[in-house]
Amino acid sequence: MLSLTDIEQAAQRLHGHLLNTPCVESRTLSQLTGAQIYLKFENLQYTASFKERGACNKLAQLTEAERQRGVIAMSAGNHAQGVAYHAQRLGIRAVIVMPRFTPGVKIERTRGFGAEVVLQGSTLDESRAHALQLAEREGLVFVHPYDDEAVMAGQGTVGLEMLHAVPDLEVLVIAVGGGGLIAGMATAAKALKPGIEIIGVQTSRFPGMVNAIKGTHHPQGTSTIADGIAVGTPGVLAQAIIARRVDDLLLVDEGDIEQAMVMLLEIEKTLVEGAGAAGLAALLKYPARFAGLKVGLVLCGGNIDPLLLAAIIERGMVRAGRLARLRVGARDVPGSLARITATVADAGANIEEVHHQRAFTMLAALNVEIELVVQTRGRPHIEQVLQALRAAGFEAEEQH
Repeated sequence: MLSLTDIEQAAQRLHGHLLNTPCVESRTLSQLTGAQIYLKFENLQYTASFKERGACNKLAQLTEAERQRGVIAMSAGNHAQGVAYHAQRLGIRAVIVMPRFTPGVKIERTRGFGAEVVLQGSTLDESRAHALQLAEREGLVFVHPYDDEAVMAGQGTVGLEMLHAVPDLEVLVIAVGGGGLIAGMATAAKALKPGIEIIGVQTSRFPGMVNAIKGTHHPQGTSTIADGIAVGTPGVLAQAIIARRVDDLLLVDEGDIEQAMVMLLEIEKTLVEGAGAAGLAALLKYPARFAGLKVGLVLCGGNIDPLLLAAIIERGMVRAGRLARLRVGARDVPGSLARITATVADAGANIEEVHHQRAFTMLAALNVEIELVVQTRGRPHIEQVLQALRAAGFEAEEQH
């Protein structure tokens, strides 16, 4: 089984080839959650993810003959970029098999690191099967994204760095997909500090490791905002380590992850993908579990599609009451809309959208229903805008 020595040797191999990322306290998040939170900024790596640690450690240990043959990996994102980048740096041919649905930005970025990209399969499992066939046919070395001791040892260096930076951490909260990161980190952390608690976090839509370890039967979904941990089949090697060295596994929902992403963007001015926010999502969902403890969170990746990010920010504003949809009923006469918009403006809100509704409404025929999307300062301000509209003689309510 993976040991501290393996991880320390990996750290020596990685030295100078990737960042020892900052691990610093977030005072604001600490105040909001009731725990003392330290963030490990793995989203600052060159490929914006911790995945290149495992890839670099694996590739650095290949024999000369294996380097000549080249490597192949299966991934829809961060592992692909990690393998491609370090293969290019070491002068090794890299073939990456990606599912057909992979966003174009990830495909182009992987190609940009010099890899040959093969689009095959609708799921990661189908891509994996094709990658194994290609490996066999072309004599390529298969680099598994998580179920490989060299890869797990590389990922474990995150734990080494965190405990060197903040030796008195009491809990590490780590996102779990296939389990490579938490297996490596738990091995390093428990060896350095046996009393430390290791908590894994999965999205409730992909609870594979929770089911495997706890014997539960949570159903698996088809998609999640945290695509980096959307793994259906947990790693065999990783699962054995998790069963022995991880204290607990928690599930978080999509809304928890979205909220955590927006908070990190607003408070820490740092961009994380869904998987990177899973740790903070667990603290938001289970605050009593971590109250008063020194908690280390890994912001494990920052690769996210800009359109998805825009949607998450907007939904976050709705949750915070800074974006609201109001329904206003008025007489269908000239000047009504002008009075409504003037009333909203006087109340200090900004109108983002206006929709006039005559046909699809239950109001009397001489009346009109107007739907407004307004920017406000929060929930109390929404109520002030509604009161101003009612005082001006309009029927007004918030739509949810």
